[in-house]
This record gives sequence, C-alpha cells and structure tokens, in this order.
Amino acid sequence: MTSSSAVHGTSPRDEVPYTLDEPAPKVLGFWDQSAFWANLGVSLFAFSGAYTVLAPDENGAPTLSIAAGIVAMIVGTAIGGLMLGLSAVPGARTGQPAMVLLRGLFGARLSYAPTVLNVAQLVGWGTFELIVIADAARALYDGVPRWVYVVAAGVLTTALTIRPLGSVRLLRRYVTAAVLVALVYFYVQLLREPLPDLTEGSWGGFWIGADAALAVSISWVPVAADYTRHARSARGAFGAAAVGYSATQIVAYVLGLLALALVAGDSAQVFDPFLHVTLGAVVFAVFVLREADQSFANVYSTAVSIQNLVPRADRRVLTVTLGAGTTALALVLNIGDYAGFLSLIGSVFVPMLGVLAADFFLGRGRGGWDLSRTAPARWSMIAAWAVGFAAYQLVNPGSVGWWAALWRDVREALGIAPPSWMSASLLSFLVAALVTLLVGRIARFRGR
Repeated sequence: MTSSSAVHGTSPRDEVPYTLDEPAPKVLGFWDQSAFWANLGVSLFAFSGAYTVLAPDENGAPTLSIAAGIVAMIVGTAIGGLMLGLSAVPGARTGQPAMVLLRGLFGARLSYAPTVLNVAQLVGWGTFELIVIADAARALYDGVPRWVYVVAAGVLTTALTIRPLGSVRLLRRYVTAAVLVALVYFYVQLLREPLPDLTEGSWGGFWIGADAALAVSISWVPVAADYTRHARSARGAFGAAAVGYSATQIVAYVLGLLALALVAGDSAQVFDPFLHVTLGAVVFAVFVLREADQSFANVYSTAVSIQNLVPRADRRVLTVTLGAGTTALALVLNIGDYAGFLSLIGSVFVPMLGVLAADFFLGRGRGGWDLSRTAPARWSMIAAWAVGFAAYQLVNPGSVGWWAALWRDVREALGIAPPSWMSASLLSFLVAALVTLLVGRIARFRGR
C-alpha cells in the first residue's frame, strides 16, 4: 500500500477497492484470467469427489462405469464452462461484482435473498476446501495433528485475500506451471499402472453424472463477476473462464477417475495411487499447496457478496473475519454429504443463470440495468427463477432425504415421470430463460 492510499483510506490503483464506493480497476489481462480459472479447475475435489460423476446410488455404490463417468464429466464440464463464460461477461462490461449485478436483475432489496444464499454456499465451500487440504496434507505426513493443517491452510487463505489481484497475478507467474508439470507427471505414472476394465458398469444415470460435474462449474457462476469486473475486455473474460476452467477440470477429473479405478472405487483411498508412485508425495504437495487458491476465492467472494448488503464494509476486515470463521468450522465439521451439497447448489444457481443470461443479453440488460441501491423490485424475474428451480427439482430432487421425498411426491401428484436421459441442469436453465423472455415480452406489451 502506498503512503497516500494509507492516508486517504483508499486501495492501491492496481488492487481491488476496499469498499463498493470505489471504482474497480481494469487490470487483468487474458492470461492473468486464464491462469486463475485454470488453477480453479484443478482441485483436490476432482480426486476426492470423483465418485460423484459416477452417479452413486442411495448406498453410495457407483451406477456408471469409469468410461461412462469420464464421458459424462466431459459433457457436464463443457456445458458448465460455457455457462461460466456467460456469467463472466456482465462483470467485465459493468465493472460490478456478481451480487451487485443481481440488483439489476431482481431489484436492490430482492437481490439480498440470492446474496444470502451465495454467502451460505461460499462459507460451505470454503470450509470444505480447508478440510480437504488438511486431509490431503495428513495423507502426505501425519506426524502432526489435523488441526495444525487446518489452521495453517486458514492462515494462508486469509493472507491471499488481503491483496486478491496480486494473488491472481502470482498464480499466473509461478503456480500454473508447477500444476501443469504435476498433472503430466501423474498421468504418466498412473497410466503405467495395471488399470481394471474401465467399461465395466452401465451408462444408466448418465445425466446425473453430467449434472454433478456441471454443478462444480456452476458453483463458480455466482462469483465469476467478482473477478471479471477487473478484466480488460468482455471477450477475454468469456474465453478465459469458459476454456481455461473447462480444460483443466476435465484433465483433473479424468486423473481422479483413473485413481479411483486403481483403488476399486474406494473414494476414501483415492489419494493412495498418487502417493505410492516414485516422488509421488513431493509432486502431490504441489496440489495440496495450490488448493489454497480455491479457499482464497471462496473467502474473498464471500466478503464481496456481503458488501452487496453492506456496501461500505471494508473487504479486509470481512475476509479476516471470514477466514477465521471458516477455519473454526473446518475444525469441527466433516465432508460427509458432498454429492448432496453439489446437487443443491446446481438446483439454485443454474436457473438463476438462465434468468440472468436471458435478461442481460436479450432483455432489459441490453439497455443497461439499474445497479443502484434503490433499484426497483422485479418480481417477474424472481418468478422465472422459481419456475426454473422447480423444473430442476422435478427431474433431480437430489439426495437430501426429506427434500427429495417432498419433490418425488410433487412429481407423482403431477403425473410427471422424467426420462433417465433428461438433464435437470439443462432443463432448468432453458425453462428459466424462456420464462424470463416471456415475461419480458409481456411487460413490454403492457408498457406499450
């Protein structure tokens, strides 16, 4: 921080402003953004959560074969990457973070509801990331208590959030190359192992597996604009998010599924194939250290989301508080219902993206949204979001017991029997977008 910025309480010119009252600098080029999204695409979740794209049944047994899971993951990731790219554009064009954009979509006060949901899911993701980092670190060396790794990961995460754009540039300069080398090394090592028959199993539940992969991509949709508001061009923001993220998530998930095949589908042992190869522990440490960029992004975006509720709150104070909070949660929670968590995220934010994309690119957004703190309520957009959400639940109500039972009862009462090939994500996105365009046309007709 320069002396003048310290005196006047303003952020450096090449950094994220401390509050929403200051303009966002446009300092991230295409390669800065590509490296950022590419690093987010490589996650320990791709290894520990690889089983989710195999559409596990109620007993946790995989439905899909490894080969079918790979194809489902590629399809889901490719679709999710395009959705992520779409969500990146509004931030680059307006210079506003994700939850502030929802003022234009829903109205200022109505934007508080999705903001609270986003804060809740980001706190969950941030907590899960610290848990995964600690578990992976203990797999490397279990000579210290688990809490030491949790606290160390929490401290590193919090430190990265103080200068977020500096952290993005750090990823481009140093971390990306190390991650790529580690990926290539493990591909060579794992493919030398005697793999089982990857086609053993079925293709039933293909779209459930694809939706699981898509949900991981979609989890970044509600925060994409937090970073692309600093992009130099909207085109670069779209390409970096859509291609950079998708390419590395596909590479990482295939590697995770190969590791899962080597341990006979036991997700609790999925790190073992990495650690048992020559120099495996040393190279795997790259993934463990790099995972901090995931927790950094979650904690930082939680703070930016809260600023939609409290615009003059200092993001530094928020991130330090949130970093301490997620660390405390990671010390007492476990990662039990990861698949159910992903399903719930997708059912909320996929249809919201459908509403946002339709209205921003084809509706009122073409003339410019009102992003002020007094933006009027747009209940029709909330209705479109709700219809899309319901469409998702009718196809795939998830695995949370009482919630899934409720929507199965609704489906039975309506006489709906969705075919197994139907994608809940695609259907809810399209339904939400079409309802948005319909109510927009009705509003224009009534206005004339």
